[in-house]
Amino acid sequence: MGWFLAVVFFSLYVYTVTSGTRRFKQLEAQKVLGDQQHRALQSTHAADADTAGRRIAELEGDLDNIRRDFEGIQEAFRPYHGLLDINAQYAKVERALNDKQNAARDLDLRIARLQKEVDPLDLESIARDFGLYEPKYDFGTSALYKHELERVRKAQKELIRQGGAVKSPTTWTINGNEALGRKMLKEIAQLQARAFNGESEALIQKVRFDNVLKIESRLVELWKKINVLDGETGSHLTLPFLELKLQELRLVHEYHEKRQIEAEEQRAIREQMREEERAQKELDRALADAEREEQRYEVALERARRDVESAVGAQQERLQGEIARLSEALAAAHARSERAISMAQQTRVGHVYVISNIGSFGENVYKIGMTRRLEPLERVRELGNASVPFNFDVHAVIYSEDAPKLEADLHREFAARRVNQVNPRKEFFHITLEEIAGFVQRHHGQIEFTMAAEAADYRKTRAMTA
Repeated sequence: MGWFLAVVFFSLYVYTVTSGTRRFKQLEAQKVLGDQQHRALQSTHAADADTAGRRIAELEGDLDNIRRDFEGIQEAFRPYHGLLDINAQYAKVERALNDKQNAARDLDLRIARLQKEVDPLDLESIARDFGLYEPKYDFGTSALYKHELERVRKAQKELIRQGGAVKSPTTWTINGNEALGRKMLKEIAQLQARAFNGESEALIQKVRFDNVLKIESRLVELWKKINVLDGETGSHLTLPFLELKLQELRLVHEYHEKRQIEAEEQRAIREQMREEERAQKELDRALADAEREEQRYEVALERARRDVESAVGAQQERLQGEIARLSEALAAAHARSERAISMAQQTRVGHVYVISNIGSFGENVYKIGMTRRLEPLERVRELGNASVPFNFDVHAVIYSEDAPKLEADLHREFAARRVNQVNPRKEFFHITLEEIAGFVQRHHGQIEFTMAAEAADYRKTRAMTA
């Protein structure tokens, strides 16, 4: 309401001043004309001089009256001069705010353009030039990585809350108004922090093993670009804020990597448990079969011994031969039973196998594995059932009382020749069979190796498609 009255008074003031000025100028013109008439009348019509003089006097009186009225109007409007000055200042501040709003909109447009530059992460092109990322942390579990990640994110929020994420000038004025200047600086700082947070979050969500270094450089580039958007005030993102974002990126990447490793370990443990369960069932069956066989031979042997006592001649000789055969069979059954019991009791007893698959992996690629099964070839057949297009060829099956150690020794000896240098649970090696045989013979003893790979299905397939 106050602004409306100011406008009304201002309009009335302008109208009155304008009208008075116009009337004043009209009277001045009439006075000049009267002077000219007076001089003319003096020279030509002396008789009319008195009349002209009276007319001039009247005009001068009217002019004095108008001057007094004009001065009265000015005095009446004097209390509103300050209000009119404030209105003019308000208009000036409003124009300045409009300018800053336009600048903020321009900043939003520039941020949007920056987002378009940062957003397209072509993973294939990045994969061509990605570098090897060196882990910055060494936590034992993914839970510890997650805990550290939460700590870093809380540190970012605290830095923003304390005003340490964006640094702005201590004072800034808009047309001499410091309050408006402080408000504008606060809005610019919020825009910069919001832009950096949003874009960096989008980048971090896209991190993979093959683009982590690329995204790291993109974060630094983003930080620099946002810092030059507001060159007028000098408001800028701080280096500690950038460092916390880089820590978040690295922790997210290493957390995902650790989760993957743990998942691989869990799969390996589950597979080992299944293999142990299958081996134990096989041992239990073998032990039960050996015990039944042993009992059968014992019964048959006991019956043959009773019969031989009453037999004579050829029948006695036949029964003695049967007793000898049953005794040998009983001894063999007993040995199998003892072996099954021994393997069930000794968890490190097993077989190390060396197999290849030319059709699937090519020449000179061998898998060196271990199984505790009494029939190790069952394990080999399982490996070739569905995971590869061709069956495996067996080159050696090595019995050992400490099969895990023999397997570990072989893996350690040829570690530099692993096909997969990242995942040690992938037991394939790019070596020759002679190298494997040489190591086993030096550290385990003589063992028979099948040097040639049959690869029957593969070779038949090649012949059919030739």
